[in-house]
Amino acid sequence: MYEDRTLVCKDCGEEFVFTAGEQEFYAEKGFQNEPQRCKACRAKRKNAAKPQREYFTAPCAQCGKEARVPFQPTGDRPVLCSECFAASKNQ
Repeated sequence: MYEDRTLVCKDCGEEFVFTAGEQEFYAEKGFQNEPQRCKACRAKRKNAAKPQREYFTAPCAQCGKEARVPFQPTGDRPVLCSECFAASKNQ
């Protein structure tokens, strides 16, 4: 019933394929309009509203390597690098 269709992205102007499976999904959900943007432009638009997360660096309390964390270290609690944190969760 559905066939792949080639559409043009309204943001970047590149062609993209609106697959038969995607068309079936749109029909199941009751969507009236076909997509206007390619996957890359949809993802870029979706993530544009999200604020960029700020990362801070601190020395790992166990191994001493530099750790990047999404919070400002205050010094009252130890900071672990990703490897030491994963190892501590497995114990």
